[in-house]
Amino acid sequence: MQLNDKSALITGAGSGIGAAIARAFAREGAKVCVADIDFEAAQRVVDELGLPPSSAVAVRIDVTSEGEVERGVDAASQALGGIDILVSNAGVQHLDAIADVTFDNWRRIISIHLDGGFLMTRACLRHMRAQQRGGTVLLMGSVHAKEASLQKGPYVAAKHGLLGLCRVVAKEGADYGVRANLICPGYVRTPLVESQIPVLARERGITEEAVVREVMLGTTVDGEFTTVEDIARVAVFLAAFPTNALTGQSVVVSHGWHMA
Repeated sequence: MQLNDKSALITGAGSGIGAAIARAFAREGAKVCVADIDFEAAQRVVDELGLPPSSAVAVRIDVTSEGEVERGVDAASQALGGIDILVSNAGVQHLDAIADVTFDNWRRIISIHLDGGFLMTRACLRHMRAQQRGGTVLLMGSVHAKEASLQKGPYVAAKHGLLGLCRVVAKEGADYGVRANLICPGYVRTPLVESQIPVLARERGITEEAVVREVMLGTTVDGEFTTVEDIARVAVFLAAFPTNALTGQSVVVSHGWHMA
């Protein structure tokens, strides 16, 4: 029970990576707030956990709304007795060349990933500072925090920005015992990735099988997708790590797709 008595808030936790992290944290003894813009999806995850209301709660949070973030974090803190761990995981994708992407789509991706990461981090840091018991901030990056891919300009820019945010939080949070790290998955076969496959196949004039084999997994060491369980294990490890020896770091989880 590596996270016993810790209270964790995970955004984008109604499905995919976020839901897997919520389940893993609960197994390790944490009290969990499952936050998502889709409240019904968040509530389904909470119901699956089978924990008492004092140990698991669903909250609707649109991470692009400053007011909704503040209210959601306050509600989670009140329900769970504080905030010890933030996993800022909410995200979307948009495929388009820089020369063609609309400003609206650029702003949407930046707002959800980077603005959302900032708003959630700021709100949770204020609680952690007031609680005087330290804490952990985990931002969900990507291999695209390290390198670029075609047609992913806004996403790549946002993920690079999260790497910088993580490093600043690690330095500023150290004064009150808060560590910050960035998790950088490779391709995880979530609905977000599934939706990219036909688009990439059409744009590049290849089959969907070739997209998976050549574009997504071609430079991995084993031709395998990273799994949501892989990411959840890393999140548990980082959340439970006991000292500042591991802070301000970016951990790539990609079957060797990117090595740094």
